[in-house]
Amino acid sequence: MKRMDKMNGKAKTPPKVLVLLGSPRRKGNSTLLAQRIAKGAEKAGASVEYVYLHGLDIRACTGCMKCQRKGAKGCVIKDDMQDLYRLMKECDAWVVASPVYWFTVSAQLKLWMDRCLAFTSYTPDAFSGKRIAIAMTYGGEDPFDSGCINALRTFQDAYSYVGARIVGMVYGSAMAEGEIAKDAGVLSKAEDLGHLLVAADG
Repeated sequence: MKRMDKMNGKAKTPPKVLVLLGSPRRKGNSTLLAQRIAKGAEKAGASVEYVYLHGLDIRACTGCMKCQRKGAKGCVIKDDMQDLYRLMKECDAWVVASPVYWFTVSAQLKLWMDRCLAFTSYTPDAFSGKRIAIAMTYGGEDPFDSGCINALRTFQDAYSYVGARIVGMVYGSAMAEGEIAKDAGVLSKAEDLGHLLVAADG
């Protein structure tokens, strides 16, 4: 459904949000946080598409650097990342979600992140203007000694370098599958972040 732009009366295409889920558990805690962010984005008028990275054919970056050569037109590895590059380009905002595994992001999410090297070969400003929300969950009580902060810094450094904007981050402690649902405070923050992600000034 298209919305009307109040300033000029023209039809406005709803913003598109891509939710990238890095947990192997489809009902895991980081997934629940990401879904709550998506709920806030939908309430703000966005359309949302989910991608579960676990089980996709995403091969490890080989470091061939062919994607960085002059005139390169994408990654030479032909796997499911080809469809993901298209979605990443089409969507205005991303929600990136992962549990903490061994003091950083999950292996599933790291594979995707490494292959983002080739994203700029599709268009030089591929990351420019992208708005990003981060959702993380971790075991234990402390985001520092759990490794959550390590993961958040990875996102901050990466997206600062490529010119994307992290609109916000939500993270909480939960170990058992679905446990984060008991944390009303972090769920509320996640939904608020979803609204901010697609807001005109977000």
